[in-house]
Amino acid sequence: MTDLSSTPAIPVTIHRGDYAPLEWQIPDIALDFALGVEQTKVSAALSVVRHAAAPAPLLLRGDGLTAAEVRVDGAVWNDWRMDGSDLIVDLGDRTAAVVEVDTVIAPASNTQLMGLYASNNMLCTQCEAEGFRRITFHPDRPDVLSRYKVRMTGDKATFPILLSNGNCVEQGEAGNDHWALWEDPWPKPSYLFALVAGDLVVNRDSFTTMSGREVELGIWVRKGDEARTGHAMKALQDSMAWDERVYGREYDLDLFNIVAVSDFNMGAMENKGLNIFNTRYILADPDTATDVDFDGVEGVVAHEYFHNWSGNRVTCRDWFQLSLKEGFTVFRDQNFSADMGSPPVKRIEDVRLLRAAQFPEDAGPLAHPIRPDSYQEISNFYTATIYNKGAEIIRMMATLLGPERFRKGTDLYFDRHDGEAATCEDFVRAMEEGGDIDLKQFRRWYEQAGTPRLSLTLAQDGDDWSLDIRQAVPPTPGQPDKAPMMMPLRLAAFAMDGSGATLPDTLVTLSGAAQRVPLGRFASRPALSVNRGFSAPVIVDFERAPGELAWLAAHDDDPFARYEALQQLMLDTLVAAASGDTGDTQAVIDAVAQTLAGAAADPAFVAEAVLLPSEAFIGDQMVTVDPDAIRRERLALQAAIGVALESEWRAVLAGAAPPATDLSSKAKGGRRLRGVALAYLAATGQDDVPALAFGIFSGADGMTERQAALATLAHGDSDERAHALDIFYQRYRDNPLVLDKWFQVQAWSLRPDTVDAVKALAQHPDFTLANPNRVRSLYGAFSGNQAAFHQADGAGYRLIADLVIALDPKNPQTAAKMIPPLGRWKRFDEARGAMMRAELERILAQPGLSRDVTEQASKSLAG
Repeated sequence: MTDLSSTPAIPVTIHRGDYAPLEWQIPDIALDFALGVEQTKVSAALSVVRHAAAPAPLLLRGDGLTAAEVRVDGAVWNDWRMDGSDLIVDLGDRTAAVVEVDTVIAPASNTQLMGLYASNNMLCTQCEAEGFRRITFHPDRPDVLSRYKVRMTGDKATFPILLSNGNCVEQGEAGNDHWALWEDPWPKPSYLFALVAGDLVVNRDSFTTMSGREVELGIWVRKGDEARTGHAMKALQDSMAWDERVYGREYDLDLFNIVAVSDFNMGAMENKGLNIFNTRYILADPDTATDVDFDGVEGVVAHEYFHNWSGNRVTCRDWFQLSLKEGFTVFRDQNFSADMGSPPVKRIEDVRLLRAAQFPEDAGPLAHPIRPDSYQEISNFYTATIYNKGAEIIRMMATLLGPERFRKGTDLYFDRHDGEAATCEDFVRAMEEGGDIDLKQFRRWYEQAGTPRLSLTLAQDGDDWSLDIRQAVPPTPGQPDKAPMMMPLRLAAFAMDGSGATLPDTLVTLSGAAQRVPLGRFASRPALSVNRGFSAPVIVDFERAPGELAWLAAHDDDPFARYEALQQLMLDTLVAAASGDTGDTQAVIDAVAQTLAGAAADPAFVAEAVLLPSEAFIGDQMVTVDPDAIRRERLALQAAIGVALESEWRAVLAGAAPPATDLSSKAKGGRRLRGVALAYLAATGQDDVPALAFGIFSGADGMTERQAALATLAHGDSDERAHALDIFYQRYRDNPLVLDKWFQVQAWSLRPDTVDAVKALAQHPDFTLANPNRVRSLYGAFSGNQAAFHQADGAGYRLIADLVIALDPKNPQTAAKMIPPLGRWKRFDEARGAMMRAELERILAQPGLSRDVTEQASKSLAG
């Protein structure tokens, strides 16, 4: 809750070690809603049972609520008091009671989008992590599991559809109103509660489970959007079948609903039987969604469905265990998406995201373990560390155990903790027992923040070669000293001399600070393929022999390792150039040319492999980040590759584009490669490229090609740029999700006037701070535009700080997510660092600052 006092309150720090079971449990809850957009009345009946040996009052959390009346066992009760925002009810010696509390809330005024709020005249909820206390007084912690009965009454015209968790068991009408009673037979924590009421239409289908039950499926959207739900429905059915096949997990209700909401802080929410989604991850058709969007819909639908077991049937004991459900479920959705498409390309995408979002988090002031020890605002811990690094830690356990033993471990985990609130330790213990493995040292991944670094050295004894590996985990805030980690490291070695000598793919378990691995006999120094498949989330330091990376990029039998070799070759060249040295540009050009030769067979892989590393990732390799030098040298290398391989890039574009309706991996790869080819051609500065890009833009049969061409044009200053942006806007001005793309491509622009352009776009009639998607499309994209955000005069920093200050009173969750880029001030030169610190100080000086922003800004400032 936002503190509206004149000075910021000091946030309370919550510690994992202070966890204690609640004195009261609530096996059953009955909720009665009298619905209204401006005002909704809530009557909650909590059946409470004392679990403590000594009498203790019932503590019910609240946020912005006032108790209109409290009743105990049907009688008005006066022995209650408010403690700040919380309600305390003294029940004396009672060991059980029904406590009823009446509250009144105002959904239309709820700009935080937490609890019950209004979105385009529709009512919906978001309760994770602590939003239920904004609906009614409740302990609102994940270890309180209850069966819910929910009755909703509302105007038939305003709320023709009434949805909640579980099954609709009764419904009826009373004059202009109608009502529905929903029951969820499965005990769940309050964060999984959901309610939706509004004017919606449904795409219905069904799924028959492995035991023969037919489950009714429904995707609910605004009228006119139903034609864009087919891909999401197929993804849901594919997810249900995959979870049965791979994990043996069957859906447990006769009904599964999804509702798409345009105003949503998150991507989606796994509420039991009633998933609520950001429209971004439901609505898709070839005209309005790119291939990346289609993949996003598929992956997020799968993620939320998989939560039915890894998060709902087995939930978290407390929020410190958040990665128990999120890391495990991200791992599950990653493997699902790999099975649905190209496993190598999916792995490349996942690792790229980890390096772009999580590695900088691990190296900055907001570093934390995947099981944190403390927090001030839990919303700040929905991070890349919890999700993406958490998934890598599950992946490492799966690698160490192998498929059969990992499946035994997951079966044991689900069966043992079904219907319980579990911990990360419970999961690891199930892996140990099911997989017959000792993971005592592996537990350090849950305890230690930071990305381990492996330093590799080849050692030779005649023709016998070995690899010396040293590992170190860098200090992070609050954790100066680290112990060695246990991890799986896949490696191989190849003779580059044509002799055919090889060390085949080998899995090594690292555990000590130093370890020697024999590689076998080679007449000369072998080429080392290390961390194949990215078997461990680490940084590898290894001095390569001349030509080794180029050889691996062409010959390694592991697709991810080939990609890594080419990326490392590019990275070494770019870092050297940005640091004032000379990089091997010709080696990069030759390696790209050789990789491009295989485009016909695997365009999806080639498109990923020939992309240059991002500016941010290049900066991560430098002692002091120089954003201007990085952009200059990256553009120069892009231009050099574009010029040297111009005929090859033009040949890619001369071929027919795969039809936008073809979502096969090969077709998506073909479209992706065409976008890469256009970008390389644009870097050459050839006069005909703007017209070429505009031709692709105008003739595209789908959004993937259209947006790629628009993004290319947006970087320049041609007449075609302005024309294309205007055409795009006029065509899609009434489609919010597509209009987000229009804002985004301009915020990503490489033009020198991007800061001023973003300022102007913030004043555009279609821009609003009320919609998180729109905020992210403009300001989120801009903060990732490295040279623009880090403009030498500090204008980019001021722009983001101004946003945080303006947005915090309205939506502190979204405001807090904009702060981390400012928190990396120590990585930049003294002048930029001072300006970033000054903006963090300005944010912290604001009166009435939320807990969300206070925690992020103060930790970022501390560095």
